[in-house]
Amino acid sequence: MTDWQTLTWLNPPPRSHLENTQLEVETAPDTDFWRQTHYGFTHDNGHFFALPAPQEFSVQVRVRGQYQALYDQAGLMLRANEREWIKAGVEFVGQQLSAVVTHSFSDWSVRPVGMPDFFDLKLTRRGDAVSVQSRCFYAEEAQETEWSLLRLAYFPPELAAEVGVYACSPQRGGFTVMFSKFELGPAEGGALY
Repeated sequence: MTDWQTLTWLNPPPRSHLENTQLEVETAPDTDFWRQTHYGFTHDNGHFFALPAPQEFSVQVRVRGQYQALYDQAGLMLRANEREWIKAGVEFVGQQLSAVVTHSFSDWSVRPVGMPDFFDLKLTRRGDAVSVQSRCFYAEEAQETEWSLLRLAYFPPELAAEVGVYACSPQRGGFTVMFSKFELGPAEGGALY
């Protein structure tokens, strides 16, 4: 596991707590990462806990959230700057996995998953591509399943970036999420799905 102590905050939340290998975050109100598309606004005030990323890597995390309000969201983020980033996680919009790829304008894709008890996300950056994979768990005793491809996206290979976990709650404050099993390592190969 990667040591949480090596990460730093962009837009620190009102409350966060580290215990062993788990990070608990409580969001501030009106927080999000989004640029222009459809809504016409830009928000860059979500909570992002990150470290510098190698040029190629795989990162994964387990997420368990208390989803209640529209657009409550948490997951993994790769970020070069306010105009170039990717976020992926569960977002409380019809109980869907969500990925947003932003190159000056945000591009949102979703996949219905119901409401898992918790879920794992994996993001792999290799060359000019980033793959986002997920697996959902619907019972505390659930066995690990195969990774499922959520998104394959372009990301400029020349851009240095940070990678880590994020949480936002555009409609309220107090969304609580627990991150665990955070691990950053060499880029994994293999099939996308």
